[in-house]
Parts: sequence; C-alpha cells; structure tokens
Amino acid sequence: MSIERYFKRASTSLRRSVLATVVVSIGLVAALPARAVTILRDPDIEYSLQRLAQPILNAAGLGSSVKILVVKDSNLNAFVVDRNHIFLHSGLILRSGTPDMIRAVIAHEAAHIANGHIARRAQNFGNARTVAGLGLALAAVAGAASGNGELGAGIAIGVQSSAQRVFLSHTRAEEASADKSAINYMVQAGADTQGAVDVFELFRGQEVLNTSRQDPYVRSHPLTRDRLRVAKAAASAFAGRSTADPAAIYWFARAKGKLSAFIRNPKATRRDLKNSPSEDIRLMREAAMHHRLSDTKKALASINKAIALRPKDPYYYELKGQILLESRNFQAALPAYKGCVDRAPNNAQCLGSYGRALLAAGQPKSALNSLEKARSRDFRDGRVLRDLASAYAQTGNPGMAAVASAERYALQGRMKDAGIQAKRALGLLPEGSRGWRRADDIQLAAKRAEKK
Repeated sequence: MSIERYFKRASTSLRRSVLATVVVSIGLVAALPARAVTILRDPDIEYSLQRLAQPILNAAGLGSSVKILVVKDSNLNAFVVDRNHIFLHSGLILRSGTPDMIRAVIAHEAAHIANGHIARRAQNFGNARTVAGLGLALAAVAGAASGNGELGAGIAIGVQSSAQRVFLSHTRAEEASADKSAINYMVQAGADTQGAVDVFELFRGQEVLNTSRQDPYVRSHPLTRDRLRVAKAAASAFAGRSTADPAAIYWFARAKGKLSAFIRNPKATRRDLKNSPSEDIRLMREAAMHHRLSDTKKALASINKAIALRPKDPYYYELKGQILLESRNFQAALPAYKGCVDRAPNNAQCLGSYGRALLAAGQPKSALNSLEKARSRDFRDGRVLRDLASAYAQTGNPGMAAVASAERYALQGRMKDAGIQAKRALGLLPEGSRGWRRADDIQLAAKRAEKK
C-alpha cells in the first residue's frame, strides 16, 4: 500500500487507534481561506514524548499540567497557544538526532509558558482548556503552525496574515529569556545542553532565505548569532555534567520510530529497522510496516513478539487492536484493546480505542461508557467525539449526539457548525443538565466567534 493511499484511507483517523487525527480546519476566525492542520493523536507516541519531557517540565515548575501533542507537518516548528499544550511538528521530531534536541525545544517552549509570554494570548481566546477555547486558538494560528505564513495568494496577505503571525511570534527579548530559562531547566533535568546548540544548527542560514522558504520556527522564533553563541557557551560551561540517559534514548527512539513507521514509506522503514535501539521497538516498527502493506498475518506476528518482550506495556496491545480493527476483525480487536485498558485504565486514548472497537462490534451501549470516560479525561480527540455522537445516536439519545457533534466542530474551529449543533442540543436536553451546559458553552463561544 502506498503512503498516499494510506493517508487517504486514514484521513478521518490516521490511527483508528494508532494515529487518530483531529483535523483542525482553518476556517479561521478572521475569515481566512480554508486549510487544515492535523494533530496526530497516538497514546504510545504521546506517552513516550511525555516521559522525555517530564524532567524538563518539572524543572520549569509545570509538573504534569502540560501535554505534548504532535502536528503532522514536515516543516521544523514547535509552538504554544496556552499554558497546557506544547505542539511539536512531526518534521522536527523526525529530523532530531538525539533526545536532548527534543528536550531543548520542549524546554524553550516550556519557558515561554513559565515566563508568562503567552498569558495574554490565552486570555484573547478564552480558556483553551475547553473544546471551544482550544479549537479557536488552534484555528487562529493554524497557518503559522502549518508553515504557510501567507495562507493563500493575496486575500490572506495584510492585516489578517500579520495578526496571525504575531499570535505565534516572540520578541527577541522573550527569546533570550526563554533560552536562559531553557538552559537552566535542562541542567536541572540532567539533559545535555549540547542539544540546544544542535537545534540551532538545524536552522543556521535560514534567516537569509526568502520567508516562503524558511521553516516556520525561524519566523515565529527569531534566531540570532547571539542566541547561538550563548547556547554554545552554555554547552561548553556544562560539558561533562550530564551522562547518557538510557531511558531518554529509549523513549525518544520509540516516539520517533513509531512516527516514522506510519509517516514514511514502508521501504524506508524496512531499510532502517536494523537501526532500532531495542528489539521491541524494531518489532513494533516492523508490525506497523507490515500493516501498512496490508500483510495482517506478519503484522500480528511482529506485534505479538513485541508483546512477549514487554507484556505489561499497554501500547503494544493498543497497536495490536488497531491492526485487527483496521483489518475488520472487530471481535478479535476487543480483547487486544481490553488488554490495553487493563494496563492503562486512565489513558483517554486507550479508552477511546476500546470504545471505538465496541462500537464497530455492534455494542453501542458498552461503547458509550468507555467513550465518555475518554472524553472526560481528554477533550482533544476529535475521533472520540465523532464516535460518541454515533454511539448516542444508535442508543436513542439525539440530544447528546448533537452535543458531541458540537464539541467536535468546535475543536475543528468550525464555530458556525458547532453553534448549529449546540442549538439543536439545547432544544432536546433538559435545561441545566450537564449536556445542556456543555452545549450552552459551545453556543456562547460560537456567538463570540461570529463577532470577531
């Protein structure tokens, strides 16, 4: 199966467990032309990145309040829109050669949060911890996040395009402040500060290029020779203070390996399998490769071997469930996803995947329980919201189906459609009920969006 065909088939769910997507439409608040930014949702990748980031986030005083999410984009970029999310482009992850390069980027973005650089933006877009708030914020910055500052030949150029870039842009003073804090976080976390230098080296020479050829990180995070010089000085000053961290190497390789296996051509994966740092990661990547080539038998054989090596690992069970579900072996997928949930009972994406399998197996009532648990733990998964709408519709609750649809549209930034569904829900649900209040919040957000 070609990669183009795979992405076409998986456009509504880049995972159907493995890389579920939230397509964030850019029907921008400022009426910019339509584009799309895709957030790749995968429990294994996100857990791996979180493990990599946690020492940095702890050093920044952010604890576990910040989640690391991946944007499907080959450009090099990273950004924040509120105090609760750091977004990394897939291209940045794939082109990073060491875990400390990713840690350096996360440390820098964490510094923007900890130093209050994004407080005003979060206020401008309301509480981004809600479906509507995050959807509006992402819609407003989607062009910059996708690396296309112009966004469409003429109409987006000018005040609207400039305002959009300003939303993500940082002043040089903010960059210097974030660099200093990031180095401190890395030292406290035991990370190698050489990672910061290596990241800067990726962008060397980009500032002299035409803006249409620059990676978006350069436009939103202005680079200077002084910043590179400071990073090199820090790397020299702290040289030898850190030692190789086997855990960081493992989790970086696992996140990058799985992302690569589902984005790059299967032939490239096959050539690179020998470079996997551990046998379980090699087998996981091999399973993904065989699955993308529609060889279910070999895919299952590989993932079963990975499970045998790490029987307590929930995410290998999740990948097995995905392989079975996408192969339309719905009943066989259920015990695999159950194995995932048993080992990670609070992971929203594992719960969502199990609910999706139950729905596919014709058990909408059972699916509702798992899907609602998933939504309550993480509102950012548009696939869960779509499955919830289907489950509620199949169990005779059109009001809650409309609520879930409204939330999904809000997450996509489609506030007009969100408002229509919210209004429908308000007319079907008891006033003051939990679902009614959720719909009311969406309707208010939709009305605010119309006025901007």
